[in-house]
Amino acid sequence: MADRRSTLKLMLGASAAVAMPMLARAGLPVQADRRAVYRDARAPIPDRVSDLLGRMTLEEKVMQMIALWATKSEIMDGMTFDPAKATKAYPDGFGQLTRASDKRGVTGVAGAAGATVNNGRTPEQTVNFINAMQRWAMTQTRLGIPVLVHEESLHGYMANQATMFPQAIAMAGSFDTDLMRRVQSQIAREARARGVPFVLSPVVDIVRDPRWGRIEETFGEDPYLVGEMGVAAVEGLQGPGKTPVLPKGKVFATLKHMTGHGQPEAGNNVAPAQISERELRENFFPPFREVVERTGIGAVMPSYNEIDGVPSHANHWLLDKVLRREWGFDGVIVSDYGAVHELATLHHVATDLEDAARQALAAGVDWELPDGQAFRTLVAQVRAGKVEQALIDRAVERILTFKFRAGLFENPYGNLREALRVTGNAEARALALEAARKSLCLLKNDGTLPLAKTGGAVAVIGPNADVARLGGYSSVPQQTVSLLDGVRALVGRGRPIVTAQGVFITKGEDRSSDEVLLADPADNRRLIAEAVEVARAADVIVLAIGDTEQVSREAYAKNHLGDRTDIDLVGEQNELFSALKALGKPIVVAAINGRPPSWPTIAEGANAILECWYVGQEGGTAIAEGLFGDVNPGAKLPVTVVRNEGQVPFYYNHKPTARRGYLFDDASPLFPFGHGLSYTRFEIGAPVLSATRIATDGSVQAVVEVANVGDRAGDEVVQLYIRRRSASVTQPVLELKGFERITLAPGERQRVTLTLGPKSFRLWNRELEEVVEPGEVEVLAGPSSAMLKGTTLTIG
Repeated sequence: MADRRSTLKLMLGASAAVAMPMLARAGLPVQADRRAVYRDARAPIPDRVSDLLGRMTLEEKVMQMIALWATKSEIMDGMTFDPAKATKAYPDGFGQLTRASDKRGVTGVAGAAGATVNNGRTPEQTVNFINAMQRWAMTQTRLGIPVLVHEESLHGYMANQATMFPQAIAMAGSFDTDLMRRVQSQIAREARARGVPFVLSPVVDIVRDPRWGRIEETFGEDPYLVGEMGVAAVEGLQGPGKTPVLPKGKVFATLKHMTGHGQPEAGNNVAPAQISERELRENFFPPFREVVERTGIGAVMPSYNEIDGVPSHANHWLLDKVLRREWGFDGVIVSDYGAVHELATLHHVATDLEDAARQALAAGVDWELPDGQAFRTLVAQVRAGKVEQALIDRAVERILTFKFRAGLFENPYGNLREALRVTGNAEARALALEAARKSLCLLKNDGTLPLAKTGGAVAVIGPNADVARLGGYSSVPQQTVSLLDGVRALVGRGRPIVTAQGVFITKGEDRSSDEVLLADPADNRRLIAEAVEVARAADVIVLAIGDTEQVSREAYAKNHLGDRTDIDLVGEQNELFSALKALGKPIVVAAINGRPPSWPTIAEGANAILECWYVGQEGGTAIAEGLFGDVNPGAKLPVTVVRNEGQVPFYYNHKPTARRGYLFDDASPLFPFGHGLSYTRFEIGAPVLSATRIATDGSVQAVVEVANVGDRAGDEVVQLYIRRRSASVTQPVLELKGFERITLAPGERQRVTLTLGPKSFRLWNRELEEVVEPGEVEVLAGPSSAMLKGTTLTIG
């Protein structure tokens, strides 16, 4: 690269070298460079990057490292992009735009987060804004570098009218990686059509604390499950393999949040993660590593928290040594929102914005989101000799590579016709319904479910009965279906439907509101009395309870909290259940929630519990189908459900000395990891191994026979675990190493073959070396972590 830059300077001559920065500061395009290497789509990307980097001024480079969000006001006239204002405010261009779909920066909109129609742009407004901005960047800036636009897409493109799928934790419970790929592919199509080539998902943090409000955003507690779901999500968004250029209709993904984010101190978001290096390598690193090694993942986002006193955004060991040098990550590292300046304002490891920028840049952060507050100081710092030019060049080289790989220099524009065609269409709705059906997890059933479609009245009661709860990082889709909508549509005139509110959980519904107020207890008790009277005439009660998007959410500021110390039902929901239970009628609970259902009163007293999570825009249809037997629930729990917060942290893959017991309480979980019932019965045999002994670098196939011995078709998830009988360091009592979801008709049998290779048996020894140690290993299979049959394998 250095030789090419030297040659470039000789070709340009001294006068051109002086003229180029002057033109850049004037915001004038240089038409004479149309045949430059970086403009040649046929040239190798490294050559294009090198050529462009050599032409850029320091100001142009640093501006590539920032984004605009609240600062969008500087480039807008009302709601529309203003080229003149953009040229005046950013004569050297800018690298990235934060969330084009929301109205942040518009007068009167202080904190748009895509949560309401009023805070978000329509598809047409979004495409028009992006296209006007890109025309300016491509034709009215000196070098014509397009802007990268990013959006949120945790369980759907977080923009008005886009399809909202089940929340991440619900999708993890499906144990269906093919479904995950297809869902993420639809998300990619909808985003890319509007001109968005970059999304901030998936979350591959393992989670171990249900007090944490962001648990719904994760794929659960197990490193293997999270890794497999993470790989599938990235393949859906970007396409399979390590393709150098994004395929049509695909977007770059971002791995979030590296790392330790899912086990913060006291369950408080952003709090320190008190985790040793061994624990990181054994449990928290593997999902990130799996995605980096198996996909072409475009970006990684560090976590807000600190590990061993070092915040992740300033952690050179984490971001450079481990992520880049050990695992070979070659994409961009983007900051979480505000995390760079928080090195000074929150963590106090930096003295000011300038110091925060230096530390983050040195650690390997390339792009500062959402507004580049700290990185905007870098030009002056380079001029003052406080920051090495080489660090700027390193970051910008990665950024330009990212943009070339995204195909932005050839086509950075959105296509409104395509966006309207693919967004929320019949195919997308069908996929959202399929995902919702496959996310339903039957936790308990005494035979009450499935309900009959004919007969006496059904009472559909509760704060989550007549509302479609979508969860965090959602927007407003084209349509939603509540549970009550779904039951009415499915049962029709077969059974009378009566309904009552029962209780309200909170006074408000806006998840972006800072203040959260619980509903008035006195008002709720009046509503409970009304619900009891309504239910008296019913034969069965369907009780829809759980969370709202206010009581379990991301706590991103001291005045915007979302973590809790009490993980049971909020407000008077338990009182509602007890009052209805006293009627002596069967009660079926539809759990609609973001946190695991640590509800001991409900678990003991309900006749049946259907865990629905936040099940997406078509959720009401799916839940009704599950309750009345049109769908046979087949999902499993991706987390251990604790009895109370005193058991936290509780995860199935604990060490042998953990979970010894407590005085005056039960040490077992309320529901174990991997648990999920069915309306039919399955028999799963012990695994039969292709060999009883393998070398330390060998592989073995485990064949598991599954039979549907019931009278309904249904899905079962075959789960394969290992347990080491001895090792040089303590090992978990169980480790998930494979799974497969299958569908069997009544009487049908199927053999499931899962392969265990060296990766399945790796551990970190006393010297923190990754090895496969000789010894005996139990290989076990079953329908959950608590119901397993095994055999023995000898390694070495």
